[in-house]
Amino acid sequence: PQGKRSRRSPAPQPPEDAHAQRVIANVRERQRTQSLNDAFAELRKIIPTLPSDKLSKIQTLKLAARYIDFLCQVLQSDELDHKVATSCNFLAHERLSYAFSVWRMEGAWSMSASH
Repeated sequence: PQGKRSRRSPAPQPPEDAHAQRVIANVRERQRTQSLNDAFAELRKIIPTLPSDKLSKIQTLKLAARYIDFLCQVLQSDELDHKVATSCNFLAHERLSYAFSVWRMEGAWSMSASH
């Protein structure tokens, strides 16, 4: 019928070509995995964690989402005084990290208390 294209099977490749393609695909996959691992390592440096945390990738993503939610709440409220905004970034980050850890612990406590 008109409009349909006939699909031909690709010609069989010599084993050397198939092996070379597989090697290249493996290298690309290792690079992709390394890039992903590097990104998670950077994310773990940014998200405040507790000393007891040993986070999987999915836990890291979930915690990052909670941290973003926490930061949005901080921006919407005036809980942190004006000094945080005008102090050096390191001190602001330290105070936010501490506040997030407290907020996180309170959330974990309230979640466990409700179950």
